[in-house]
Amino acid sequence: MQNIKSHAQETAVSAVTYRERLTPSLWTMVAAAVVAPMAALVFAPLNSAVALTVGVLVAIGVIALMVLASPVVEVRDGELRAGRAHIDIRFLGPAEQFTGDDARRMRGPELDSRSWHLIRGGIDGLVVIPLEDPDDPVPSWVVSTRTPDRLAAALRRARLTPRTPGR
Repeated sequence: MQNIKSHAQETAVSAVTYRERLTPSLWTMVAAAVVAPMAALVFAPLNSAVALTVGVLVAIGVIALMVLASPVVEVRDGELRAGRAHIDIRFLGPAEQFTGDDARRMRGPELDSRSWHLIRGGIDGLVVIPLEDPDDPVPSWVVSTRTPDRLAAALRRARLTPRTPGR
């Protein structure tokens, strides 16, 4: 029984070839933590200990919410998942990766408004994946990532790896 369980766990882990949570940058979280003194000021006339406790709890809550609400980009089981959206790998063309000025250009003047976007500020990298489905009105997916080379490589591997029937 132990062998079966460990093999099932290995299979579950190997099914995910890329996973990244698009958390806000450190500076964004520091800026969000500014709500702590504001919350503490509200309760300061009542009691300074209560004010300090509320301020710390509010800061922790806001930062935790920002991290937990961050979208996840994942290549798993023959699908690209970006936030709540997902698409089968067979509908995707070869991914193009961008960083620096090229990424800013692709997020700005060269961004196709018909594309599906998952763009996050503070994340420099970008991957543009064209769609090869003639019935889909969306020409491409544009996804922010901190490691565009790894996401593009995972998409290439997923395209080359045949899916198991029934998955």
